Amino acid sequence: GGAVTRNRFDIFNNVTGVGLASAGHTRWGGALGVGWEYGFTPNWSFGIEYDHLWMGRDNAGFAGVVTPGGFVLTGSGVSQDVDMVTLRLNYRFGGYGAPVAARY
Repeated sequence: GGAVTRNRFDIFNNVTGVGLASAGHTRWGGALGVGWEYGFTPNWSFGIEYDHLWMGRDNAGFAGVVTPGGFVLTGSGVSQDVDMVTLRLNYRFGGYGAPVAARY
């Protein structure tokens, strides 16, 4: 499958808290997952799912930003593969049996 993330990188001065630079953009990658669900009553179920997102490596450039200490910020790289586990408890509204059909 597909995955999308919105990245935002902010650099702050630790002493003053003033923002020095910011960069951000949207990235696309791949996703693969597996899951299992068990219905323990007619309306309730429990599920677990594992997903891995391949987002690759991202480089954020901050060219020309000078910190108060005189350091020049050039950029940084972030490896952004994500592993997610989701647990869920579901309730299905709408009665005990099959869907209601009109009778004439």
